[in-house]
Amino acid sequence: MQYEVVIEKANSNFSAYVPDLPGCVATGATIEEVEREIKEAIRFHLDGVCQDGAAIPQPSAVCEYVEA
Repeated sequence: MQYEVVIEKANSNFSAYVPDLPGCVATGATIEEVEREIKEAIRFHLDGVCQDGAAIPQPSAVCEYVEA
């Protein structure tokens, strides 16, 4: 499965979250680091969902760029 990940620049680092997995977040000093961390966060989040006996959320978020 592939989930949409939003990466944002913060003051001194980067943060990432997964719209389809509320509470699944990560931070890192660089984009590469936050990408590694969010992958691990997704695995951890999905493991927790499975342990709780809940269904794995299907990816549904859509990303589009809009000319402004």
